[in-house]
Amino acid sequence: ELEAKSKELLSIIDNEVEDTSAQALLTKMIDIVKHTLRTNIYMNNRYALGLRLDPKIMSSEDEVPRETPYGVIFVHGRRFDGYHTRFRDIARGGMRLVTPASPEQYALESAHQYEECYGLAFAQQLKNKDIPEGGSKAVVLIDNIGMSETGKDFVMRKSVKAFTDTILDLIVDTEETREEVVDFVGKKEVLYLGPDEQVTPEDINWVIKRAKQRGYDTPAAFMSSKPRAGINHKEYGVTSEGVNVYLDVALRHVLKIDPKQESFSIKITGGPDGDVAGNELKILAREYGDNAKVVGIADGTGCAEDPNGLAWDELLRLVNDNLPIDQFNPSKLGEGGAVHTVDTEEGVKARNSMHNRVQADAFIPAGGRPNTINIHNYKHFLNPDGSPSAPLIVEGANLFVTDEARQLLFEEAGVVIVKDSSANKCGVITSSYEICAAMMLSEEEFFDNKDQIVSEVLNKLHNYAQLEAELLFREFETYGGSLPQLSKVVSDAVNAATDSLSFALESFSAEDKEKLLPLFRFHLPKTMADMSFDKVHERVPAQYISNAIASCLASKLVYKEGTKFVNTLPKEKLASVALRYVEAEHQIASLKIALEGTEMPEKEKESILKLLEAGGARTALGVF
Repeated sequence: ELEAKSKELLSIIDNEVEDTSAQALLTKMIDIVKHTLRTNIYMNNRYALGLRLDPKIMSSEDEVPRETPYGVIFVHGRRFDGYHTRFRDIARGGMRLVTPASPEQYALESAHQYEECYGLAFAQQLKNKDIPEGGSKAVVLIDNIGMSETGKDFVMRKSVKAFTDTILDLIVDTEETREEVVDFVGKKEVLYLGPDEQVTPEDINWVIKRAKQRGYDTPAAFMSSKPRAGINHKEYGVTSEGVNVYLDVALRHVLKIDPKQESFSIKITGGPDGDVAGNELKILAREYGDNAKVVGIADGTGCAEDPNGLAWDELLRLVNDNLPIDQFNPSKLGEGGAVHTVDTEEGVKARNSMHNRVQADAFIPAGGRPNTINIHNYKHFLNPDGSPSAPLIVEGANLFVTDEARQLLFEEAGVVIVKDSSANKCGVITSSYEICAAMMLSEEEFFDNKDQIVSEVLNKLHNYAQLEAELLFREFETYGGSLPQLSKVVSDAVNAATDSLSFALESFSAEDKEKLLPLFRFHLPKTMADMSFDKVHERVPAQYISNAIASCLASKLVYKEGTKFVNTLPKEKLASVALRYVEAEHQIASLKIALEGTEMPEKEKESILKLLEAGGARTALGVF
C-alpha cells in the first residue's frame, strides 16, 4: 500500500510540479516516509513529532563513503528541531542545546545540524571503546531569537522536555506505545543520554523523573550526571584528569620534557570557569606547579596572555570563584602581558586569534566551537617561517580541529596531535560508570559510598588513559604515521574486536559466559562490585552484560598486544583467540605466583617476571 501510494504521489509531482527544487524536496519527503521505521505521529498526547529513521536516508550518493550510524531519530517540536544519532544498539552520549543569536546564525546552524550531530556521535563512538555502550549524540537546535533572557530559558527548558519525552515515545514498551506508535523496527531499543552544552541539573532531574513515569526500565540510568546520585564531571574534573595524562605522556615522548622536573608552556581555549579548561588549570598547578607556564587563555569573554606565564594565584582565583578570563586582574600581568575583552573590535580579534598567535610548547583546546581550525585556516596556526605556534596539541574539546587540518598540520609542520577520541575519553567512561551504578545500586547505596566510589573511578580513568597513551606513542614511534590516524586505528581495532566478540557471545552457553563475567567485575570500581555484583543478572540487562564482557576483553587485547596483533587476526577466529588469551593469562598469573616463591637472585626473578608480564600470554597462544 505504501509503495503504491508513493508511486502515485511521485507521478503527480513529476507531472504537475514544475520547479525542480520543489520536486526534489517533495520527492525527498516521500523517501523519508518510506525510511521511517518508528513514529509517534498517531499518539494523542505527544509533545512533538518523532521519527526513528533508517540511517541510510541521511546519506547521499555523491558524498564520500563513511560509516553508517545504527540509528537516527529526528524530533520536530515548537521552536526546535533535534537529531539523535547513535552507532550501536546500546549507546550513550550527551545532549547539547544550540541557541543561535541571529537569524543568519540560525540558518547556518540549521544547514549543518545533522553533520554536527553525526560528527559528535562518531567521535563518541571512537572514544567509547573502553565501555559497554556505543557512541551517540543529540543536538537540539532552538529558535529563541529576540527573546528576553527569561523567555529564552523557558523555551530551552520546554525544548528539553519535548525532545526527551519524544525519544521516550519511541523506546519505551507500554500499552500506550504498543497501541499508538507505528513500529517497523520490531525490537526494543536501549539508549542513554548525558548532559552537554546548556543542559541544567533541573533538566536532568526532570528527564529521570519523566523516564520513570513513562516506564523506562532503568530510569536512573537514562541520563547521567544526576545532581545527587551522579559523578559531576566539573566537580571532579574527570575529563581533565584524562586529558592531563595524555599531555604528560606526549610531553615526555614528543618534546622530551619531564614536566615534573622541567619548565614547559601551555595555551588553552576555554575559560577558567569551564569544566575541562578550569579543571585542567587546577591539575597543572597540582602536578607541576611553576613548571607549567600558561601563556594564553581564551574564552567567550576575551583572552589573557603573558609570555612568562599568567600568575597562578590569579588563575586559580578565577577557577575557584567560577569566573571567566575577562576577570583576570591586569595588575597580575608580567612584562608583555595583556588582557583583551570582547567589548572592543580589537579585543574580539585578539580573542579569536589567541590559539594561533601565542607561542607555546603545547596547545589544549578545552572549549570552543567545532571546526575552529579547518582546511581553510589551518595555516594561521603556523609562524611565517612555517614552524607551528605549538608543536603539540592535546584535544580536550571535541572536533576543534578537523580531520583535514590535523593531517595537514602534521604533514607540513610536524604538529603532533592527540585526537579528541583519545584525549577526552575519560568523561564518557565516567558516565558509563554512572549508568552501571544506577542499575546496580540504589540511590542511597551510591550516595553513602560516593567518596570511595569516585576515588576508585578516578584511579580507573588514569589507568585507561595511561594504557592508551602509552600504546599510541609506542606505535607512533615504531610504525610512524600521524597520531590522529593511529588514534582512530586504536579505536577501530577495539570496536571491531568488541563487535566480533559480541556476535560470538550470542552463541555461547550461559556457563561459558559465566566464565567471562570476572572481566566485567574487574572493569567496575571495587566498592560498586563488592556491594552488588552477586545480583548483576537481576539488575543489568543480559545484552548490556554481553557488551561489557566484549568491550573489556577487546580493550585488554589491544592495549596489551597492540593494534597489529588484533587487526591481523581473521574476524572469525578473533573470539576463540580472545578466549584462549584469557585462559593463558590465568596460567601466567599462576606461574608468576609460583615464581615469587622460588629461591633465585632477585634481579633474575624480576627479569623473568617482566618477560612473563610483557608477552607470556601471547607466547602461550603461539600467535605472533
